[in-house]
Amino acid sequence: MTGRLSRLLAGLLVGVTVLAAAGCGAEDEGPQPWHGGRIFLATGNTTGVYYQLGGGYADIISRHLPGYEARAEPTGASVENINRLASGDMEIAFSLADTAADAAQGRGAFEGQPQRVRALARVYSNYTHVIVRVDAKIGKLSELRGKRVSTGSPKSGTDIVAGRLLTAAGLDPDRDVRRATLSLPETVKRMRAGTLDAMFFAGGLPTPGVADLLASAPGKFALLPIADLIEPLTAKYGAVYTTAELPKEVYKTRRGTPTVTVANIILVSADMPDQLAYDLTRLLFTYQADLVSVHPEGGNFTRQSAAGTDPIPLHPGAARFYRSG
Repeated sequence: MTGRLSRLLAGLLVGVTVLAAAGCGAEDEGPQPWHGGRIFLATGNTTGVYYQLGGGYADIISRHLPGYEARAEPTGASVENINRLASGDMEIAFSLADTAADAAQGRGAFEGQPQRVRALARVYSNYTHVIVRVDAKIGKLSELRGKRVSTGSPKSGTDIVAGRLLTAAGLDPDRDVRRATLSLPETVKRMRAGTLDAMFFAGGLPTPGVADLLASAPGKFALLPIADLIEPLTAKYGAVYTTAELPKEVYKTRRGTPTVTVANIILVSADMPDQLAYDLTRLLFTYQADLVSVHPEGGNFTRQSAAGTDPIPLHPGAARFYRSG
């Protein structure tokens, strides 16, 4: 069931309740919860970290924010999430910082159409996983020329960063590789079947789908180092991209893998009430231990780091929370 249909049904129930109360002479009890008290979170693929943390965050909201119920929805991730946030179909969206910056500034997938998105928090960083079949003998990104490559769900954050990385490596993403835009579960399925030579996925550590793939066939797949491409990336897109080593302990690889990272942002619309944005931000920190119990990346942000969302503006309610600390 889509978020829009779920909200319609919830609205009908609220309407019946209001009419019943009016029929009994009930008095007005003050302002009603925003959007009927229903909060939908746009996350990502079901085997990714967005979906896990989104589910944990939704549970926290439902248990600790009176008048509201929240639910995490699986999606194609960043671009779809922002579009659904802008349309009013979702109240909260997870996004990579580069895609969110494009949305706020009206460029890339949002060329000429800046979106009125605001940030609640900058959270953990996504690590770009580039995984290749060992028997394909691919040692660097430029050697993907002519190969069968999944760049992630269509218009997802992964799809965007994959295209930018391929370009930085001197390849045309749509002409020089046999590009497929597939969800993480479908990508993993095709990697196992041998119908893909390589895949991209930008996610937290560990990403369950990636862990399953690497554990299922030891020695058959390898993580490709790509940190050497950071200079052309930052020259064109600024400081949204950084580098880090993907530790060998995460996926039990022989050595760490230097890669490109990008922060994740939790977004809301500009028209969300200030008090609600304040409360949603507060819950992230009051119940951060609950997020950690869902996935370790839930612990990889602090009040100080979370407030650093430039160039995406903080929602005024979130900004008030950070000032109050």
